[in-house]
Amino acid sequence: MPERPASPQPPSRVKRDSVAAKRRVRELWMIGKALASSDHPVMAHIVPMRRCNLSCAYCNEYDEVSKPVSIQTMYRRIDRLGELGTTIVTISGGEPLLHPDLDLIIGRVRQHGILAGMITNGYLLTAERIHRLNRAGLDHLQISIDNVMPDEISKKSLKVLDKKLQLLSQHALFHVNINSVVGGGIHNPQDAVVVGKRALELGFTSTIGIIHDGDGQLKPLRPEEREVYRLMKSFEKKNYSRFNHFQDAIADGKPNSWRCRAGSRYLYICEDGLVHYCSQQRGYPAKPLEQYTLDDIRREFVTEKSCAPHCTVSCVHQISYIDHWRAPQTIASAPAPATVDVEVGELVRIE
Repeated sequence: MPERPASPQPPSRVKRDSVAAKRRVRELWMIGKALASSDHPVMAHIVPMRRCNLSCAYCNEYDEVSKPVSIQTMYRRIDRLGELGTTIVTISGGEPLLHPDLDLIIGRVRQHGILAGMITNGYLLTAERIHRLNRAGLDHLQISIDNVMPDEISKKSLKVLDKKLQLLSQHALFHVNINSVVGGGIHNPQDAVVVGKRALELGFTSTIGIIHDGDGQLKPLRPEEREVYRLMKSFEKKNYSRFNHFQDAIADGKPNSWRCRAGSRYLYICEDGLVHYCSQQRGYPAKPLEQYTLDDIRREFVTEKSCAPHCTVSCVHQISYIDHWRAPQTIASAPAPATVDVEVGELVRIE
């Protein structure tokens, strides 16, 4: 009988520390570049695969039929992001682990000196797959876990995913963040605390997100949910929490006053290669990435987004915070607030 291949060996502590130190240097460079100039995107979310292996009730960012974007098309899009000076590219979906050439996509991002992140549901992770992500050069990974036991709202449960988290703790050289959620129909708010504590036990960071209610409107959390939210905020590192202070108003159902830099400092590139403000404002400005220029970046930097006061898209808030002291926004835009359920807590991690 043929021998089974040996199981991958966990990396040494020295290796982990070395990779983390190098990543930290690149993150500091990213911040310095962002502060020095506003003429480039800080982060781009890019979708190579809209299909997902799950169907969470609150999610509007997947389908069950889409084919993966070809690797040559992904190369062109990543190269264009590099030309625009983008410093972080987060791969999302759908479920990016379904893409057959995901490792090559991550490698292409790293070839440009860009920080590489990924948002995944974690179901398809194995020890061997984690080592492939290590070799590809992944910097950050986020998994959202919505409950302790799976239900009709979400299958992303701690019961199902805990073994995957253990594998990540043993084998991952990249930073891992676990995001838990409250609101939006989650049956037991206390599940978020269980998930957060488990993340910290395994050496990960933990964040909390807020989901809109069933009719897609921003409403305050119930008292029990608010108590859980406050407790979970205490789990976050101080240097991360300051980028997430906007969530306090969301928890109380209050609007935020801020300058959204979507379309400029933050880009969302869908599977069709169009640039949008974010995952919840697809259709604005909907311009092909290959045609996106510095003029577009400068225009959107000073364009006021009418959806901003009730926005819950965490990554856009966090990236825009870098430029809160810069130019006021003098151009009005048309899009109305999103009318779909939105999860807060997308990946933009500064350790």
